[in-house]
Amino acid sequence: MIKENSVVTMHYELKNPEGEVLDSSKGQEPLVYLHGAGNIIIGLEEQLIGKAVGDKVNAVVAPEKGYGLPVDALIQTVPREAFGDDIKSVEVGMRFQAETEQGPVPVVVTAMDEKTVTVDGNHPLAGQELHFEVSIEEIREATQEEIDHGHVHGPGGVQH
Repeated sequence: MIKENSVVTMHYELKNPEGEVLDSSKGQEPLVYLHGAGNIIIGLEEQLIGKAVGDKVNAVVAPEKGYGLPVDALIQTVPREAFGDDIKSVEVGMRFQAETEQGPVPVVVTAMDEKTVTVDGNHPLAGQELHFEVSIEEIREATQEEIDHGHVHGPGGVQH
């Protein structure tokens, strides 16, 4: 059964409320994570507690337990000049790392006009209800090293 410090191997499919597939492990290697270490979103992790190998889970995760609600402070409009000569290659939908006082933040360009560029540092799935279909493939106890490091190690130990 899945509990704190279980290493869980699962296949998943993530959809938005309209049924559009946003992410999936189907046709790929399954996802392997350390339960309780914050390796997956809390809303899904909570719904997997107590599940066993072979279980199929349909989990609906509210934004507050997924990628959060959008934060207005993470949306900024900056002068085009802030991009210097790079402004020639900037376009709506472009993603890049913005340097901030807290370190690099991934952002997406959401709007542009002749004077400004608007960037959004919210996670692309912030504010969205998430629908997961999960199949539990394998469960094992984590090693002490995995618990200490806060993530799963591959066959043979540490691989980072």
